[in-house]
Amino acid sequence: QVQLVESGGGLVQAGDSLRLSCAASGRTFSRSYMGWFRQAPGKERDFVAVVNWSSVWTYYADSVKGRFTISRDNAKNMVYLQMNNLKPEDRAVYYCAGGGLYSSGYRPDYWGQGTQVTVSS
Repeated sequence: QVQLVESGGGLVQAGDSLRLSCAASGRTFSRSYMGWFRQAPGKERDFVAVVNWSSVWTYYADSVKGRFTISRDNAKNMVYLQMNNLKPEDRAVYYCAGGGLYSSGYRPDYWGQGTQVTVSS
């Protein structure tokens, strides 16, 4: 099993940038598809981005495409989410997640505890 710990959240203004980090521990990290999800107050948890084990393939939600970049460093067991041009609607708790790619799509199997991102207008 892999344990995930997110960091890097905070309060920023619209248009600012923020980088979230996710530290992973466990033997299966390098073989996992790693992703980011977010949950705004009163809403369901939504997919944000995912990266495969070799970083060759990434996929983004339309709402963040062109503004967010997911990356990973397998040597350091880290996953990152670079968020640029943040908008008030990006406000949410952001969760790091690890899992696999199935016939139904990417499905996380384990989660971090989340980190809060607040964007003021």
